[in-house]
Amino acid sequence: MKRELLVATKNKKKLKEIKEILRGLGFKVTSIADYSGAPRIIENGKSFRENAIKKAVQIARFANKLTLGEDSGLCVDALSGAPGINSARFSGKNKSDRQNNLKLLKMLEGLPLKKRKAHYISAVALADKGGLFAVVEGSCSGFIGYDLKGGYGFGYDPLFIIPKYKKTFAELGSRVKHRMSHRFRALKKVKLRLAIYLKKNP
Repeated sequence: MKRELLVATKNKKKLKEIKEILRGLGFKVTSIADYSGAPRIIENGKSFRENAIKKAVQIARFANKLTLGEDSGLCVDALSGAPGINSARFSGKNKSDRQNNLKLLKMLEGLPLKKRKAHYISAVALADKGGLFAVVEGSCSGFIGYDLKGGYGFGYDPLFIIPKYKKTFAELGSRVKHRMSHRFRALKKVKLRLAIYLKKNP
């Protein structure tokens, strides 16, 4: 029987990516959407790392399960790192990926590509009933384009251009994205931590 890894998210698109990247690891990956009464996590940390830890620890405590908490977002140099930890709610209360993207384009209006540098960050924390036992991060650099392009991914993927390919993550699709994204780089480190965890907790 597979060991369970509970992901502290209700975001179906994020969960899908995590499942795809961790495929073959030998865990049954579930989410808090599978658990009734799961506490709502207030993401009020000052960094991606703090929010990831909060998610992992609180949900591990609630479910008494091995839990993965992930927080990620986009940091744009010209905006002093914004939207940053507010990436998902950048456009306000009635947020959507499209509204977030359009707000970003408006704020960068008129800037040449060389001044549209940005990077994605993903922080991932692991916890179990004993508490937090690992935190890792991954990042991926690129530029913000002038138009939304591509139909894959989510978040700012239609604007985030990878210089090597001169295409957005949304144009490149999951096969390419999952070999180089911020989330892939963080979860690659998570795989090592989980292997060590299994040896210590057979």
